[in-house]
Amino acid sequence: MSKDSSDLFGALFEAAPAKAVMTRTVPVLVPMPAPKPYSYAVPEGMAVEPGSVVQVPLGPRQVIGVVWDGGDEGGVDPKKLRPISRVFDCPPLAKEMRDFIDWVAAYTLSPPGLVARMALRVPAAFDPEPMVEGLRFAGGTPERLTPARVRVMEMAKDGLSWTRSGLAHAAGVSTSVIDGLITQGVFETVFLPPPPLVAKPDPDYAASRLEGPQREAADEILTEVRKQEFSVSLIDGVTGSGKTEVYFEAIAETLKRGKQVLILLPEIALTASFLERFQDRFGAKPAEWHSDLAPRTREKVWRQAVTGEVRVVAGARSALFLPFEDLGLIIVDEEHDPAYKQEDRVYYNARDMAVVRGRVADFPVVLVSATPSVESQVNGQSGRYSTIHLPTRFGDAAMPDLHLVDMRRHAPERGGFLSPLLIRAIGKTVEKGQQSLLFLNRRGYAPLTLCRVCGHRFQCPQCSSWLVEHRFRGQLQCHQCGYAERTPEACPECGTFDHLVACGPGVERIAEEVERHFPDARTIVLSSDIMGGVKRLRLELEAIAKGEADIVIGTQLVAKGHNFPLMTLVGIIDADLGLANGDPRAAERTFQLLSQVTGRAGRTGLKSHGLLQTYQPQHPVMQAIVSGDASAFYEREITERERAVLPPFGRLASIIVSAETRQDAETHARGMRSAAPQVQGISVLGPAEAPLALVRGRHRFRLLVHGKRNSDMQGFLRAMLAQAPKERGSVHVQLDIDPQSFL
Repeated sequence: MSKDSSDLFGALFEAAPAKAVMTRTVPVLVPMPAPKPYSYAVPEGMAVEPGSVVQVPLGPRQVIGVVWDGGDEGGVDPKKLRPISRVFDCPPLAKEMRDFIDWVAAYTLSPPGLVARMALRVPAAFDPEPMVEGLRFAGGTPERLTPARVRVMEMAKDGLSWTRSGLAHAAGVSTSVIDGLITQGVFETVFLPPPPLVAKPDPDYAASRLEGPQREAADEILTEVRKQEFSVSLIDGVTGSGKTEVYFEAIAETLKRGKQVLILLPEIALTASFLERFQDRFGAKPAEWHSDLAPRTREKVWRQAVTGEVRVVAGARSALFLPFEDLGLIIVDEEHDPAYKQEDRVYYNARDMAVVRGRVADFPVVLVSATPSVESQVNGQSGRYSTIHLPTRFGDAAMPDLHLVDMRRHAPERGGFLSPLLIRAIGKTVEKGQQSLLFLNRRGYAPLTLCRVCGHRFQCPQCSSWLVEHRFRGQLQCHQCGYAERTPEACPECGTFDHLVACGPGVERIAEEVERHFPDARTIVLSSDIMGGVKRLRLELEAIAKGEADIVIGTQLVAKGHNFPLMTLVGIIDADLGLANGDPRAAERTFQLLSQVTGRAGRTGLKSHGLLQTYQPQHPVMQAIVSGDASAFYEREITERERAVLPPFGRLASIIVSAETRQDAETHARGMRSAAPQVQGISVLGPAEAPLALVRGRHRFRLLVHGKRNSDMQGFLRAMLAQAPKERGSVHVQLDIDPQSFL
């Protein structure tokens, strides 16, 4: 087990008495890459059941585990096994949750312990939260009555229990007034259960005022929710069509039925504005779950989700593994977003696994997007999903008027990247007091820096990628491993000063050009690596929404769900960027991203425009975006996928073999290829060097397994792994079922 796992799960506790009588054995799943649970003895008097969270000895350490299904293991003498050390005082993981963990492990070919680990990430939450010291009116009168003391006593004389700070706040006094009354015996000490992390949402707090297509869509989704059985609904609506308000109706209905709700969001940056919208509708915020939470808050969310105190959780993909007490609905917002794919330890797609969790526990799942994935579109067309269309914006607001800017005819000035047409459009927008958004999906100042004298290019010493210049920080940085060095004044190869040149633009370079053309405009640059992190990012987004910026320059972060009332112009700096790779999903992702970005304009009804700078104006993606004919694009994309037997009409699995030396990685990859069984309908491509052949000092070779839709991909891979050479030395093999990245 890794050191991180040891830190997380290896806290030492007092062990069970050495002479305890062992009565039976049970399987316990521990958070490590073991192929199955381990057997442990149950001491006499200890009550455990499948799902119980326990502490068990593993080697020299004590680790967290879960009693798994299987009951007593016949033929095993309990006296010969190590005993369970402790049972935690928390509700057991439900049968549906255990089945879900087993399903994910089997599908992704991951050790079940590593999947269970994602549900047990907060060991401090396994014990009940400590009681909170409170006070209750005991009667009597203090020696001196002041107006403040009278208010406190009037507030507390009904005999209810209060926290010290809560009573002071309710009575409008300082806590010193409360302390004085406690000293004089007016209050007695009591112990109260810990307060809920968030208030319970009220489904009737502020009912949505839906109209026309929105009302019809809400009625359709409510029909599915009221069945209280597994179903998948796809809400397919243009940007600004009221999709969120529609699925709020599904949430309200689920809450009325006493069930919990999980809302998955692709980015942490989205949560701030979403939480406000949720509070406006339900009178309280949902609990949050993402990597940026403080540890204590994470513990509270986990504990109160498993006990049912938290009714709604809004979070990133990892929230899918929270063990809810009675989950009754999952919403996957922006279901097409690649951020739902986890590519670390357990490789899974949270959108697809959300559907599985709904099927295992028999409750509805709702997928939401303005640009659904091709997979979801096909599932909708085939009847597997019910599709709900929202073709118009809420309140009849018009979609932006989109135009292509042919960069061969309207070239930028020398050294620039903005066409004259876009510059004029920005100027007119600023004059009207409205906002412009310039989109370029490239962080930093420039993707490549080279020497004009000797041609030296700055490359990461640990990865096969160029160092990106970040001029605001004075650094050259690798976006694969995080390696950084200060931007030098002279070329390290030939020593020449003042001859380093930045090649290509990033958002920082576009900001520099904008400031040159519009020195008086208020400009904000938004990127995931913004200095100040998530907190500053949220402040910047709030400032934009309030109209405190004239020109916004951003990466794909600005494409996701934001509502900027004054945004009336969107300029795409390089619409061709996403098409310049061998990813089979390149056209789909470019269409989705550009559609989402241009959809930021005109959401409140103001006349809006979008300009897409491109060198390929006849490309089907460009034509589909400016024509607004999404159906034609999807029809063409689906036809091409079907012809090539690519997902969802075929199956893919990626195998990455990495090692400290190129020879070790290639040799092992070739050995795996030789071990592949001969199965009709499944073929193995490669091995070949991965497009990113070196990452963090490790050489990478890639095999791609391609099969028909009904092929047993998991069975094929298990047979292949069983015959393949064992991992030795620095060699590591990573399997990715249904890969999203081809780098």
